[in-house]
Amino acid sequence: MVASESDTYVSPEDYLAAEKVSPIKHEYRQGEIYAMAGASKAHVIISGNVFALLRNHLRGSGCIPYMADMKVMLDTSNFYYYPDVAVSCDERDKNAGEDFIRYPRLIVEVLSQTTAAFDRGDKFADYRTSESLQEYVLINQERVSVECFRRNAEGFWVLYPYTQGQEVQFASVSFSCAIEILYEDAIEIA
Repeated sequence: MVASESDTYVSPEDYLAAEKVSPIKHEYRQGEIYAMAGASKAHVIISGNVFALLRNHLRGSGCIPYMADMKVMLDTSNFYYYPDVAVSCDERDKNAGEDFIRYPRLIVEVLSQTTAAFDRGDKFADYRTSESLQEYVLINQERVSVECFRRNAEGFWVLYPYTQGQEVQFASVSFSCAIEILYEDAIEIA
């Protein structure tokens, strides 16, 4: 996520207005703006694979997958993030005229060396403030490894790790596939 950080407080309204005309994407954390770095080819392919699979799976279900250019707003914490893939099944997101969604059910991040610690740490902590979020998925772009964090009935986040030869499940949207399909054309699989 972090390529550069601004030095002064920026209001959410000013951030959103500037983001509409900016040639690059920025994420927003409580008044601080962070420029986003570009993605690797593997990152883009994996994100595209996940989006395409979810788009086909969710067609007609009332749930909509969004790809990298759609922000997720976290009301309780005053954050705006650009996840690699997000799914909302909430009517309020479908009918809103904003350039962001507020009620994600599933968020998928493809990890890179520069973002992995933030995606696992502060960003995940921020995403956990969303009452609508049921699953947070981290996909390693260098080796076949998917970490799916699922909120259980008690509100605790439980890790479901997947590796080569396994079937990945995103329970929040009743989706499953062989893990290798997520990596198709992105990395060599033995």
